[in-house]
Amino acid sequence: MSGVSPIALAARDITVTLGGARVLEGIDLTVVEGEWLALLGPNGAGKTTLVRALSGTVRHAGSVTFGDGSVTGDGAQGLRGPRGRARRIAVVPQTPVIPPGITAFEYVLLGRSAHQGLRLSASLDDRRRSLAVLQRLDLEPFVDRDLATLSGGERQRVVLARALVADAPVLVLDEPTAALDLGHQFEILELLADLQQERGLTVVTTLHDLGVAGQFGDRLAVLHGGRLVAHGTPAEVLTPDAIGRWWGVDATCTVDAGGRVDVTVRRRRTDASPAGAPVTTPADDATPASGR
Repeated sequence: MSGVSPIALAARDITVTLGGARVLEGIDLTVVEGEWLALLGPNGAGKTTLVRALSGTVRHAGSVTFGDGSVTGDGAQGLRGPRGRARRIAVVPQTPVIPPGITAFEYVLLGRSAHQGLRLSASLDDRRRSLAVLQRLDLEPFVDRDLATLSGGERQRVVLARALVADAPVLVLDEPTAALDLGHQFEILELLADLQQERGLTVVTTLHDLGVAGQFGDRLAVLHGGRLVAHGTPAEVLTPDAIGRWWGVDATCTVDAGGRVDVTVRRRRTDASPAGAPVTTPADDATPASGR
């Protein structure tokens, strides 16, 4: 073996201008097959815009090249339109559009659209594949349930199932754990890690939680002001200096034997509020109102 993994996705000089403002500037990123790349950065850094550029839903300069050599660029749909791109990259948006009155099975079946004929008629194989993915994600009890009646964690798994049933080699997720509680967050992330290993999936996610990125990402890319400012392994990217520079917080970073990073953010205290000292507010000195 050569030891060099094939490239799954390469973004070259991706630049996006929206409403006259430059949102992304000259982004170059390469993701190899089977790798998990976590896109990090403060709010407004351009993470979601980059996901949209990769998925072809926003016009951009530069090019996106997939592992089979197919290329899109300059905002062109390319790849014989959106269906051609959907065979290569499946996207889970932060706020997916869910049609009213649709069941979990019907919604997941939509993920097979790129493999259907001009009439977009689902085949028996499409239905079997959709049911198999629902079973893999422990969603079989919800097959006939209206998607609107499911919990946040259950609905997020259905949205993920729709992306997985597309059988695209690259899976891109924009904040996959947004609005989920801690238990459901790790349920989704562990599931993604399992599927990455089982299928050899290439995973690209935007994340806000640096600790999560340090545990799950194979490589991290930090965006700031629409530019790529750091790119490397978790141990290379998640350092106290870098976190202080780009996020403006104090942090302690511990690297384990496997190269994963635990990040602990420390509270900054001012002279006015030293550790252990009570903070006095106007309400503390106010005279209680009569009748209370």
